[in-house]
Amino acid sequence: MTDRRWTASPDLAGVRLDKFLADPARLGSRSQAARALERGKVFLNDVEAGPDAAAHRLTAGDSVRVWLDRPGSARRRTGRTPGEGELSIVFEDDALVVVNKPAGLLAVPLPGREAAPSVEDVLLARLRARGKRRPLVVHRIDRDTSGLVAFAFRPEAHAHLKEQFRRHEALRVYLAIVYGHPSPEAGDWEDTLTWDDGAMIQKETHPRDPRGKAALCHYVVRQAFRETSLLEVTLVTGRRNQIRLQARIRGHMLVGERRYVYGPESLRPIAFPRQALHAHRLGFVHPSTGRQLSFEAPLPADMAELVSELQRDARSSNPTAVPGGLKEGRRHASRSGRKPGDRQ
Repeated sequence: MTDRRWTASPDLAGVRLDKFLADPARLGSRSQAARALERGKVFLNDVEAGPDAAAHRLTAGDSVRVWLDRPGSARRRTGRTPGEGELSIVFEDDALVVVNKPAGLLAVPLPGREAAPSVEDVLLARLRARGKRRPLVVHRIDRDTSGLVAFAFRPEAHAHLKEQFRRHEALRVYLAIVYGHPSPEAGDWEDTLTWDDGAMIQKETHPRDPRGKAALCHYVVRQAFRETSLLEVTLVTGRRNQIRLQARIRGHMLVGERRYVYGPESLRPIAFPRQALHAHRLGFVHPSTGRQLSFEAPLPADMAELVSELQRDARSSNPTAVPGGLKEGRRHASRSGRKPGDRQ
């Protein structure tokens, strides 16, 4: 994978972003810089920079990142939609569809960035061909999180599914690769969080904060490596970026994390171009039939490759160790009696 990052030095203050990228030591030409901006490959201070950011003038200390092989970025982001064959449909009927979303693809369009491709765009193209309405998103996952996401086709189905998520009756299980080794190997993470609209991040707050909302999940260590762990995390609540922040709060930042970070000197950073988080299992009651549905998406290729590398590293550091498979994730009963699920 190609993931390059630079920091603007004081002598580059005032230089346009596209000119900075076009330097021979970086992308080599203005056309290459424009193409990278159009295809969502450029990040300025860890925020995606689209074509409209080409004229942005840098300040000293700005971080510029180019993710050349970002998933879903091979096509232009203006005037084009990902092809139907690029999206993995796990389940579909007249009421709903469940998609295995690749990392790098939005679940739904962002305000002001409607040109960026999304799962909703692909589904909308499918529905138009069949004379159906716009798909209605039931829950969301972050652009650079992979895995299962559900959409409804009818308002009544949408309302029924949303209510299940609101009541924490839907099952949502994630796989995450984090730094360190959580202790104990299974337990609960419970915090009070508040969303900062200005900074666009989730923050920990005091339990008595009137803006605060409870955040609860259960975790179990599926496999421990030399300096990292593979976790299975079951959501009870589903606050935005919940797993990413709750892991960081406890000193177990996700590998590849760019937003919720900490920096102990002992940390040996692992090069990975996104947060190592995957929506692995999804379960809910069908809104029309009442039948319990359950879906599972295996680790995507990039995270599976990372796990293999971590396994090899663990064996090389301790040749006498007996290689072990993944531990079976056990279910936890919530102290509040609530069922796992809701939005992430």
